[in-house]
Formats: sequence, structure tokens, C-alpha cells
Amino acid sequence: MEIPVYDMSGEIAQRVEIQDDVFGVSPNEALLHQVVVAQQANARVGTAATRTRGMVAGGGKKPWRQKGTGRARQGTIRAPHWRGGGIVFGPHPRSFRQDVPRKMRHAALRIVLSAKVAEDRLILLSDLSLEAPRTREMVRVLSAVKASGSVLIALPDGSMNVVKSARNIPQVRSLPWRQLNVLDVLKHNYVIMPLDAVRGVERWLSRSAQNGSESIAAESPQATS
Repeated sequence: MEIPVYDMSGEIAQRVEIQDDVFGVSPNEALLHQVVVAQQANARVGTAATRTRGMVAGGGKKPWRQKGTGRARQGTIRAPHWRGGGIVFGPHPRSFRQDVPRKMRHAALRIVLSAKVAEDRLILLSDLSLEAPRTREMVRVLSAVKASGSVLIALPDGSMNVVKSARNIPQVRSLPWRQLNVLDVLKHNYVIMPLDAVRGVERWLSRSAQNGSESIAAESPQATS
């Protein structure tokens, strides 16, 4: 598959081939749904807490004697039906984490990246570098490549000036290409990558590269011992 590569002025600099097993994958909605739900669950803090009747203060004695008052018998003013009493079946700190195998995460990431390519919403740049942090310059680059709305920029290492230039722009998020994830790709209209980042993603997510690393690990003495 060949797609155009733009320079920072918005002109087509060249056309390059990208790997079909990373950017040309057919969709799998069930897999994508499972990975998205797991990522959202893993982002939950899980610190919501309520106090039971044993945790609230007070209520050390009966509010009135058991019989002869004409009122219902009560053992403590901190029972759940009293104002200020304990909470029944309330939330307590817990983990919502869902484990998803790495192969499934990588497969889902290939699916969403392929969808961006199919929709012409993956923009490749021959280079994305700034001599100094300049928000105005970053806005000019985004306008030149016609990336409107929310934009995700996947950067190679050593792009701190670009990160600082983009962080003050609304709806623009930048991150290293190694931190690409399904939810961020889905949430943004456009994904921008310099060529170096594209090649890094291909090495990371390529099925042939993964199979090769697994076979090397299987043939190593430590794996067979």
C-alpha cells in the first residue's frame, strides 16, 4: 500500500509503502470492543468508599430502653436506617483491572490504524521538528496538512520541542509512538506520524517481526531449559 508523505508546508514530498499487515487489516468489532472496554476499566481509580455501621462514630448505647416507650426497639443510632448511620452495600476500594493478552492489544491497534488509513485520516510527514517551542508554528503545520478537529501526534524520540508546541493547542495530544493505544486513536479525528515513527510502529506491530522474536525466544537456551 502506498500513501503520500507531506512536508511541513503541506506539499506532497513523496509516496511511500506501508506494511499491509499493520495498516491494511480488516476490522474485528468484537476484538476492538473487548480491548476498549478493558482499557477504560484499567483507567478507573476504584477509590470510591462508604462507611459501614462499624466505621461511623457514635451509637455506643441504645437510644432508649427496649420496652415500654411505645416506639420501635432500636439498638443503635448508627444503624443504616438512621440519619448519619452506616451505608449498606455501598462501594469500597477495589480494582477494576481487566487483563488483555498483548497479541489482542496489538491486533486491536492494527485495526484502528488501518481504519484511519482507509478514511484518509492518517497523515504522514517526512519530518516534524522545530528549532524551538512555538505554538504558532505548530498551528501552521496542522493547518497546512488540513488536520482539523482533534489530532493525535505520534512522535519519535527527541521531539520535545514539538511536544511543548502542541500541548497548548485544544484537542491536540502528542505522545511517543511506543505509547500508541486503541482508545487515543479512536478518540481523535486525525493521526499524524513522521516517517521515523511509522517505521517504528511497523517494527513494533508487524506480525512477521513478532513471530520472529517469538521463534528466537523459543530457540534460546533459557526458553528451552
